[in-house]
Amino acid sequence: MGDMANSSIEFHPKPQQQREAPHAGGFGCTLAELRSLMELRGAEALQKVQEAYGDVSGLCRRLKTSPTEGLANNANDLEKRRQIYGQNFIPPKQPKTFLQLVWEALQDVTLIILEVAAIVSLGLSFYAPPGEESEACGNVSAGAEDEGDAEAGWIEGAAILLSVTCVVLVTAFNDWSKERQFRGLQSRIEQEQRFSVIRDGQLLQVPVAALVVGDIAQVKYGDLLPADGVLIQGNDLKIDESSLTGESDHVRKSADKDPMLLSGTHVMEGSGRMVVTAVGVNSQTGIIFTLLGAGGEEEEKKDKKAKKQDGAVAMEMQPLKSAEGGEMEEREKKKASVPKKEKSVLQGKLTKLAVQIGKAGLVMSAITVIILVLYFVIETFVVDGRVWLAECTPVYVQYFVKFFIIGVTVLVVAVPEGLPLAVTISLAYSVKKMMRDNNLVRHLDACETMGNATAICSDKTGTLTTNRMTVVQSYLGDTHYKEIPAPSTLTPKILDLLVHAISINSAYTTKILPPEKEGALPRQVGNKTECALLGFVLDLKRDFQPVREQIPEDKLYKVYTFNSVRKSMSTVIRMPDGGFRLFSKGASEILLKKCTNILNSNGELRGFRPRDRDDMVKKIIEPMACDGLRTICIAYRDFSATQEPDWDNENEVVGDLTCIAVVGIEDPVRPEVPEAIRKCQRAGITVRMVTGDNINTARAIAAKCGIIQPGEDFLCLEGKEFNRRIRNEKGEIEQERLDKVWPKLRVLARSSPTDKHTLVKGIIDSSTGEQRQVVAVTGDGTNDGPALKKADVGFAMGIAGTDVAKEASDIILTDDNFTSIVKAVMWGRNVYDSISKFLQFQLTVNVVAVIVAFTGACITQDSPLKAVQMLWVNLIMDTFASLALATEPPTEALLLRKPYGRDKPLISRTMMKNILGHAAYQLTIIFTLLFVGELFFDIDSGRNAPLHSPPSEHYTIIFNTFVMMQLFNEINARKIHGERNVFHGIFSNPIFCSIVLGTFAIQIVIVQFGGKPFSCSPLSTEQWLWCLFVGVGELVWGQVIATIPTSQLKCLKEAGHGPGKDEMTDEELAEGEEEIDHAERELRRGQILWFRGLNRIQTQVSRSVPAFRKSLEKPESKTSIHNFMATPEFLINDYTHNIPLIDDTDVDENEERLRAPPPPSPNQNNNAIDSGIYLTTHGTKSATSSVFSSRPGSPLHSVETSL
Repeated sequence: MGDMANSSIEFHPKPQQQREAPHAGGFGCTLAELRSLMELRGAEALQKVQEAYGDVSGLCRRLKTSPTEGLANNANDLEKRRQIYGQNFIPPKQPKTFLQLVWEALQDVTLIILEVAAIVSLGLSFYAPPGEESEACGNVSAGAEDEGDAEAGWIEGAAILLSVTCVVLVTAFNDWSKERQFRGLQSRIEQEQRFSVIRDGQLLQVPVAALVVGDIAQVKYGDLLPADGVLIQGNDLKIDESSLTGESDHVRKSADKDPMLLSGTHVMEGSGRMVVTAVGVNSQTGIIFTLLGAGGEEEEKKDKKAKKQDGAVAMEMQPLKSAEGGEMEEREKKKASVPKKEKSVLQGKLTKLAVQIGKAGLVMSAITVIILVLYFVIETFVVDGRVWLAECTPVYVQYFVKFFIIGVTVLVVAVPEGLPLAVTISLAYSVKKMMRDNNLVRHLDACETMGNATAICSDKTGTLTTNRMTVVQSYLGDTHYKEIPAPSTLTPKILDLLVHAISINSAYTTKILPPEKEGALPRQVGNKTECALLGFVLDLKRDFQPVREQIPEDKLYKVYTFNSVRKSMSTVIRMPDGGFRLFSKGASEILLKKCTNILNSNGELRGFRPRDRDDMVKKIIEPMACDGLRTICIAYRDFSATQEPDWDNENEVVGDLTCIAVVGIEDPVRPEVPEAIRKCQRAGITVRMVTGDNINTARAIAAKCGIIQPGEDFLCLEGKEFNRRIRNEKGEIEQERLDKVWPKLRVLARSSPTDKHTLVKGIIDSSTGEQRQVVAVTGDGTNDGPALKKADVGFAMGIAGTDVAKEASDIILTDDNFTSIVKAVMWGRNVYDSISKFLQFQLTVNVVAVIVAFTGACITQDSPLKAVQMLWVNLIMDTFASLALATEPPTEALLLRKPYGRDKPLISRTMMKNILGHAAYQLTIIFTLLFVGELFFDIDSGRNAPLHSPPSEHYTIIFNTFVMMQLFNEINARKIHGERNVFHGIFSNPIFCSIVLGTFAIQIVIVQFGGKPFSCSPLSTEQWLWCLFVGVGELVWGQVIATIPTSQLKCLKEAGHGPGKDEMTDEELAEGEEEIDHAERELRRGQILWFRGLNRIQTQVSRSVPAFRKSLEKPESKTSIHNFMATPEFLINDYTHNIPLIDDTDVDENEERLRAPPPPSPNQNNNAIDSGIYLTTHGTKSATSSVFSSRPGSPLHSVETSL
C-alpha cells in the first residue's frame, strides 16, 4: 500500500500537469479529480486519499494550504481559486420577467371576458349600416345620428381596453415587486450566513459565498455545512446526512475512518476542522441541483466540458442516492415544476369568501343580461311590432353587445379583485417594517399567523435573559463563596486544577477578548457558559491562554462534546508519565452523581458519599438555584498508564470522578422582558418557559419575568415528571393526560428536545377549550429543529441560533430578544385588521355598485354607472384602497384584545352592520338622484337615452356622488371595532392621506375633462358642492351606525369563517400541506444549496402532518413507536441521541400496503429496547414503515421518535 501511494505520487502529477496545465492553474489537483474524490465514502475515500495524496496533509499541500494556518488572506490567490474551482454559489433560477407576469395577469377570467366584449364593441362601432333606412330599425339609432356623434362609438371599447391594461399593469407590477422584495430578503438571509475559517492563522467569520477550495473551515455542533471537504481533525463528530442519503442515522466522522464531509449536511455533535475540496455547483448538493436543473444556466456555459463529467457524475451518484434517493429526485422535479400556491389560515378564509362573492356576482350579472335582452326584444319586436331586417342586424347586435358589456361590468364590480392585492401589499409592507423591529420573516404567512398566537413557548437563555453569563458564587475546598474568592485564599493545587480543567475542557474557539471601547465589558466569543468559566479564571488573576498554548487542540486525546443528552462535556489529555487525565464539567446534579471524591480545603481527596451529595444539594446547590443561578460542577479523574480504559464506553470513563468545584452562573433577565410578558398576558397569550436548566433556577427566573405570579394556579415540572404524567403504563403519550397538564404548565425545566416537541405538538393537537391553540416557539439549538418545525410559528435566534434552527424557523429574531416577539404579534394582528378594513370598504362598494347596476339596468335599460366608470371605481377601490388601508401602522391598542383564533370569521357582526348600514345610505342617495335628481338640479333627465347619445349631466352627478361617498367611506373603514373617532392617527399614515387626496384630484379631472370616454359632462361648482355634501354625510351616518349596539342585531350573519374540520377531507388536508410545501419551495428557489439542507424534512413533514391530523379524528388509535420504550425515564436519558431530526423514510408508498403491528419487545431491559430500535433503523424500508403504520390511521406520535 505504501509503495503504491508513493508511486502514484511520483507518476501522477506529471502527465496531469501537462494535460490540464491551463486548467489546474499551478495547483496539484484538478476540479474533476476533486469531484470524483468527493463521491467516495468511508474506507474507499480514505484509501483514495492515501493512494493519491499520502494523507490529508498531502492533499492540503497539493491545494497549497496549511492545515493549521489556513490560506493566506490574499485577494489574488482567492480570486484564482474561484476561477479554477468555482464559487460557492448556486445560480438561482431566473426570476419571471415583467412580461411573463403581465401575461399571467391577463389570464384572469373576468379580464378576458371584458377584453372580448371591448373588441366586439370596437369592431361593431366601425361598421356603418349601408343606406339610410335607419328609420326601418326604429328609434334605435336616431339619437346618435342627430348628434352626428356616431364616430364616437369606438371610445367605449377603447376605454375598456385601456382600463384593462391599467389593471393588468398594476397587478404585474405588484407581483414583480413582491418577487424582488423576496429575493432581497433571501439575499439578506444568505449574507447573514457566515462560517468560521482559518486564514493566516486567524479564525475569521466569512460569508458562506466567500468560501474557496483550500480553505480550512472550523465545523462545530449545529452547523449546516456550506461546502464539501475532507476532515483534518475531529472531536466526536457526528453528522446527519439524511438530506443527501435519506438515511436518518447519524454518521460518525473521523480523520482515520470516514473523513468525507458533504455540503447540506448537519453537524449533530462534536467539532473539527476540514479542508474545503468542492464548492457551489461542484459540491454534492450542487451536483444534485444541477441534475434538477436549478443550476441549468451555469451548466450550459460549460456544456462541452461538463457533458462528459456529468455523465460520470450521474453514474457515480447512484450509490449515494440509496433506494429512495431516486424517488426523492423525481419528487423534487415534480415539485419544482408545480406553480406556487400557498394557503394560510387567513388565505383559507379569504378564498372561501371570494368564491362566495364571485358566485353571487355571476348570478347577478347573468340575470342583468337576460332581463336587458328580454326587455329590448319584447319592446322592439312585440310592442312596436317591427320585423328583423338584414340591414338592421349590426344595430341590434350593437345593442346586445352593450347589454353584454353591462352584464360583465356588474360581474367585474361584484368580484373583489382587490383582495389578493390587499393581502399581498399588507404582508409585504409588514414584512418590510418588521425588519426594522428585528424580525426577519422567512415565510410570509407566518406574519399573520402570529397575530392569532395563543401560546408562546420560549427558551430561557438568551431570549428572556441577556446571555451574558458571569460566575457570581462558587463552592471550592469546602467553602461556599458568595463572591469571587481572592486567589490567595485558595490552595495552589485546587487553583491549578481548576484553571486547567476550565481552560482545556472547553471549546478552543471560546475566548474572552479585550473590550472594543474603553470602559465597555470584555467581549465574549463562543459558548456563553464557557465564557463565564473562562471569565472566572481571569477573575482569579490567572490566564487560560498559556495553558491552551501548552496543550494545543490537536494534542487532546479524546473529547466527549456537550450534547442535550449528556448535559456534560469531557476532555482527556495524556500526562507526561504516560497516564491520562479526564476533565469534566456539566449540570451539577448530573455530574455530582458520578463523583465519588471531592477536594477538601487542603486540596486532598475526601470520600463523597450519596449522603454528602444530598447535603451539598440542600446547602449549596438549591440556595444558588433559588437565586436564579445556573450551577455547574467541575471535576476530574486520573487513569494510570497501565489501565487505559475503553474510551468508547463513555459511562465507564466518565464515572468515579473527583469534584473540584461547583460554580453558580448568573444570566440576568433582560430589563425589557417583564413588561413584554405583561403585554402578552394582556393580549390573551400564555407564555411558557421551556429550558434545560435546573427547576429552581427556572422557577426563580420565571418569577422575575412575571411568567408565574404568586397566588396563581400553575405548574412547574421537570422533564421526567412531565413524562411520567403524560405517558400511560406502556410509556405511550396520551393526549387526554397531556390535556390535564398543559393548560396550567408554565415552566418545563431539565427538558430534552423531545419534551419540547411533545409539549408543542400536544398543545396544537389539543381539542380542549373553545378553539384550537396557535403556538409560537423560540429556539436556538439544533435540537430545537423539530419543535420549531411543528409549531405554527417558529422563531430562531439570529445571533445565538445554529443554522439548523434558522432553517427550521419561520421568523428569525435578529436581536434574540423576546420583545421582538411581541412586536411580531402586533404586526400579525395588524395584517389581519388591515385586511378586515379593506373588506369592509370593498364590500360596501360592491353591494352598492351591483345593486345600482342591476336595478338601473332593469328599470332604465342602461346602467347608471357606465362600464368605464365602473372600472375606474374598481381601480380606485381595489388598488388604491388596498394600498391605503393595508399600510396602516400598528398601535399598542392591538395588544389589548384577545387573539381571534382559527375559526373567527373575517367579517364580524360589527363589520356586517357597517357594510349594510353604509350600503343603505348610499343606495338611498343614488336612487333618489336617479329618479328625481333631474327635478332637484333642474337638468335634463339622463334616463332612456338612445345608443351613442352624449353623456348627460344627470348621470355624471350620480357617478360623482358615488365616488365621493366611497372616498369618505374609506375614512370610515379605518376602524372596524366600532370606534367613534375615525380620524384617530390618520396623519401617522402619509400613504393613506396622499391616496385619498390623489383619488379626489383624479376624480375632478375625470368629471371635468373625461368627456365621452368616461361618459362624463362637466359639472358646475354648485353641483360639485352638493356631491361633496352628500359624501361628507357618510361620516355623519357612520356615527349614527356606531350608536346602534351590535348585540341587538342578532339577525346579522358573520361571513368568511375558516374552513371547518368537518368540511375538509383528509385528501384536502394533505393537499393543503403539499401546497404549502410547493409554495415554500417556489418562494425559496433563490436560495443557495445549503439553505436547502432541510428540503427532505419538509417533504417528510408534509407527509406526516396529514397523519397527525388523522389522529385528531381517531383518538382511540394511539399506538406508536413509543411502544418500544417501556419506561419514560429511559426514553429521555439513554435514547434521545439516536433521534434523527425528523425521520426520512418514505412513509406514504408503504403505508397502504403494510399494516403489520410492531413486534412486541419481549423483555424490557435497555439492551433489548436498544436492539429493537436498531433493528428498525438498519432494517429495510418496509420494516420501518411497519413500525409507523402499526394500525390504520395510526398517528406518527412524535416526529423525532419515528426512526
